[in-house]
Amino acid sequence: MPPANDSDLALYRAKYVQRLPGRLEELAGPREGVVALPLHVAWSGLREFRLEMPRQRMGLYRVVLAEGLRDDLCAYLNHELLNAQWPVLRTLISRTVREVWETAFPQLLDAGSSG
Repeated sequence: MPPANDSDLALYRAKYVQRLPGRLEELAGPREGVVALPLHVAWSGLREFRLEMPRQRMGLYRVVLAEGLRDDLCAYLNHELLNAQWPVLRTLISRTVREVWETAFPQLLDAGSSG
């Protein structure tokens, strides 16, 4: 559920900023195969994702961006896949998550125009 007021929004935003890696290249997760997320990241619904299947890969990235801690981001996300998916992925995540990532990594905004 989205934050109720400006104070809540600031806390929500700060939560995501604290989780960011220092550089996109720190996202060294797999590019293929099956990824099984731990319960603290995916506590309901699908927990295993086949990276070769675009919808499952997108689902994995949505869950990890929303719920993952810094170590999870680095372990389960791959910076090259994130860049490639960003033009669509950015429309499927919350505004707060999108703004935090695009502010920290403006190169994501170029991802859609370079391919």
